[in-house]
Amino acid sequence: MMIHLKNVASQIDLPLNTPSKAYNTRLAQEMGKWAEEQGKGDEFHCAVFQSYFIKTQDISSSLVLIDIAESIGLSGEEARNTIKNRTFREEVDADWSYSHEIKVTAVPTFFVNQKKLSGAQPYEVLKKFILDNHIQKR
Repeated sequence: MMIHLKNVASQIDLPLNTPSKAYNTRLAQEMGKWAEEQGKGDEFHCAVFQSYFIKTQDISSSLVLIDIAESIGLSGEEARNTIKNRTFREEVDADWSYSHEIKVTAVPTFFVNQKKLSGAQPYEVLKKFILDNHIQKR
């Protein structure tokens, strides 16, 4: 998987390092929900991606996640409380349940009209998938 991801990244000049370890991303997912609620979801997800795939940081660490939150202008204190209280646990549980229900087995997974395409894909593959599966409007 990392070889494929590195190949795709190199095609678009995206810096990408190989982390030495895969970390449990559960807290990062919960913090992502919090950041989305704060209107900073995209910034948070991009910062987590950079922390893991470029800086090879441990994104399961509360301290790393708090630093990420602060780096995008979110409150470190609110981030600490969100982690401590596991405020978004139920929302992430619901996301996981839904993912199992619709049989998501890889990230990313794309859906168009009940058709599924899994994994990082080149632009042309995504374009063909969308064009082949969209409903024509009359």
